[in-house]
Amino acid sequence: MGFLKVLLVFCIFYNIVAVGYGITYKPTWESLDTRPLPQWYDDAKFGIFIHWGVYSVPKSEEQLSNSNSRGNCPSGPTYQEFANDFTAELFDPEAWADLFKKAGAKYVVLTCKHSDGYTLWPSIYSSSWNAKDVGPHRDLV
Repeated sequence: MGFLKVLLVFCIFYNIVAVGYGITYKPTWESLDTRPLPQWYDDAKFGIFIHWGVYSVPKSEEQLSNSNSRGNCPSGPTYQEFANDFTAELFDPEAWADLFKKAGAKYVVLTCKHSDGYTLWPSIYSSSWNAKDVGPHRDLV
């Protein structure tokens, strides 16, 4: 877990330093493209991005598509019902960190809130649609 904590602290520190120097960006591609890559990121060459959530439950793209549209599969589960099966029973952050380190990853990024609004932590802003309230019933972050 130490590796992940160090990464989180670094990311927070990097953002604070940028804000402290008065660096601001506009919500345009031109502005965002002027942001320099942190040297550690440019040098790292290998990192892991984790996208894990309710959408991990359906067994196929077809099952996920059918649950979203309900057009082809009116008796199947809705997307929201898949959350009950997102249990994270094999979630072991210590083992994951060890594996990532052995694989040579220099950083890990966990997507904690997804486009469907589901958060991997308890959130008052996504009440009943987060990992504490439905699914694993625990904070995964």
